[in-house]
Amino acid sequence: MKQLWLTAKLDIVESLRARWFQIYTLVFGGIVALLFLFGLTESRVLGFIGLSRLLVTYIQLTMAILPIFVLITTVRSVAGDREAGVFEYLLSLPVSLGAWFWGKILGRYVVIFLPVFAAMVGAVIWALIAGIEVPWGMFGYYTALIAVMAACFLGIGMLISAVARSTDMAQGAAFLVWLTLLLFLDLILLGVMIQGKVAPEVAVTLALANPLQVFRTAALALFDPQLIVLGPSAYVILDLFGATGYQIFALVYPTVVGLAAATLGYQLFRRGDLP
Repeated sequence: MKQLWLTAKLDIVESLRARWFQIYTLVFGGIVALLFLFGLTESRVLGFIGLSRLLVTYIQLTMAILPIFVLITTVRSVAGDREAGVFEYLLSLPVSLGAWFWGKILGRYVVIFLPVFAAMVGAVIWALIAGIEVPWGMFGYYTALIAVMAACFLGIGMLISAVARSTDMAQGAAFLVWLTLLLFLDLILLGVMIQGKVAPEVAVTLALANPLQVFRTAALALFDPQLIVLGPSAYVILDLFGATGYQIFALVYPTVVGLAAATLGYQLFRRGDLP
């Protein structure tokens, strides 16, 4: 356990010095600042006013930015050390392979999650100072959703990093995975299934295999429990899970995907041809 925390601490220190972390923190902090600057807390949409409206917009922007940012930065973890030629030095230290691999995941998770969470906490503090009502239930669930999102794509990123033999290949694979999740299941695959007259239950189930689609639908379900904006798909989702059941599913399923991907990445890393 001590080796795990030391490896995590080393990864955190390295990430804090990296330029991508400064940009990452500036992006999410800047998003909240801009939302306040444009007076989004004073607007009303679908009956939501104040911080609720800001959180709804913030979670939508986070779902667009966080996955690709996590993938592109995480895939350099193993592949970057291998390509830089420091693998021999790192693995010669008195640290087990498991502690090194999972320690890097833990350290990277802290670095990825804290700036996004800190931006949300900053919004809450500002709302309390300004006398704006804070929707604590929405804040808690969105925090859990972001934590799960970071864990899911961090695990996928570590799997890619363990498989790829170079940084360029890892980053290319990460972008391809993100593009596939973003477009294929939502547009191309669903269009083909509709033309082939596939049962709606099958189409919706396959769409929900996409973690990005799960996050989007869960974010919508919090302020639109009937999922009216999804049209007929809402009936299938609500029949399968129910409103509360789907919110739980949106937290459990991506977590399982992330842990499974990270575990597979570790197995391939441990059995691979190490320098």
